[in-house]
Amino acid sequence: MASHRRPVSSGLDRGTRVTVLSAAAAAATAAAAMSGAPASAAPEEPADSARARVDRLFEEAEQATERFNKAGERAGRLRAEVRQVQEAVARGQQRINTMRGVLGSYAGAQYRAGGVDPSVELMLSEDPDGYLEKASALDRLTSRQADRLDELREAQRKLAQQRAEGSRKLAELERLRSDVARHKRSVTAKLAAARRLLNEMPSEERAAFERANRSSGRAGALPEISGGGAPSGRAAAAVMAARAAVGRPYVWGATGPSGFDCSGLMVWSYRQAGVALPRTSQAQRHAGHQVPLSEARPGDLITYRSDASHVGMYVGNGQVVHAPYPGAPVRYDPVGMMPVSGVTRV
Repeated sequence: MASHRRPVSSGLDRGTRVTVLSAAAAAATAAAAMSGAPASAAPEEPADSARARVDRLFEEAEQATERFNKAGERAGRLRAEVRQVQEAVARGQQRINTMRGVLGSYAGAQYRAGGVDPSVELMLSEDPDGYLEKASALDRLTSRQADRLDELREAQRKLAQQRAEGSRKLAELERLRSDVARHKRSVTAKLAAARRLLNEMPSEERAAFERANRSSGRAGALPEISGGGAPSGRAAAAVMAARAAVGRPYVWGATGPSGFDCSGLMVWSYRQAGVALPRTSQAQRHAGHQVPLSEARPGDLITYRSDASHVGMYVGNGQVVHAPYPGAPVRYDPVGMMPVSGVTRV
């Protein structure tokens, strides 16, 4: 984690700094003597502050993970669109080449037929009727050539549009690749900082952090949740899949089956039921119709925080299954572990 200590101002020379620091030390000593505290004692950071920093880092990492997933999902769609445009451009170019060949044949036929002035050729012809038929056919050929020429121009215009669209999509794809890499760096840095803070905590404080994340004390403010089973067969199948994933590790950006992030677990669980969910928790919040928390039933998606940056699956008895954060496996937790932002029935 980068240091946040401020450098000493270059506007003070060494002597001035020593004087200022000595005065500050003397003042601190006097204050300590008045209060009865030892002058050398430095204030310790409260354990609650360390836990709050870890919580904040995990929350920020989860938000960055959602941005990473969203950018990756968009990049995947763009790659498919770019392939389609490239295939359309290739087909369009092949069609233009064929049309040019046909027009070349028409031009050759005109050249061969139009070597002599038509009135002179008519007078010299031994078969005027045959000549007139030939001239009529040539007129039809000229008309068809004009139509083909119009088609060629339209095909060229369309091809130019497709190429421009392909260039635009490729440029957007490159931007998204940069976004994905940036979000990945952000997630990695925040998770590393959170893990360092956790590792520095004494075992008792770390256990307290875990207990705090399992039971936030908000459950008392939640409405009574009605009982009942899953509202559909696919919801029941998704619940079975989510339960089967309990114990597997949190892996950010993963959709299983060996590891999951929060929204990835929902994607995988419903995929086992034959249902395709969007990749991010924000999008999953709108993947069905909203129901009150008091009417939640197994299989419903519970999104958390005001930005819906976390999601779990309600499995009944006031519990959700979710992938909490790195280092904590997929597990059951109280539905009120965080502020609920929405309940979605798929």
